[in-house]
Amino acid sequence: MTDEQNTDKSTDKTRSWIDEIEVKGEELVARVKQLAADNKVKRIRVVEPDGDIALEIPLTYGALAGGAVAIAAPVLAILGALAAFAVKLRIEVVHEAPVDEPETVET
Repeated sequence: MTDEQNTDKSTDKTRSWIDEIEVKGEELVARVKQLAADNKVKRIRVVEPDGDIALEIPLTYGALAGGAVAIAAPVLAILGALAAFAVKLRIEVVHEAPVDEPETVET
């Protein structure tokens, strides 16, 4: 195995965190489109009031420009159906961003 093929995930310099957003049913589709446009968002989970995950949407950094285009029409239809049946939903947004390494000063 050459060095080029050996990729060690422990050397990745990224950090991840989760934000939780509570939205009304009618705001769901618009909010998910807005979040999909953010290039730091890696995954979006729509969580029902009882805590079950209703939908999980993985996003890639190479997605088409404009988050609304990155989410396919069938996913938007599912989101619309969820919004029709729920008064309040929670969105869990998984962010990922590179960690800035501190600069070292040689003396």
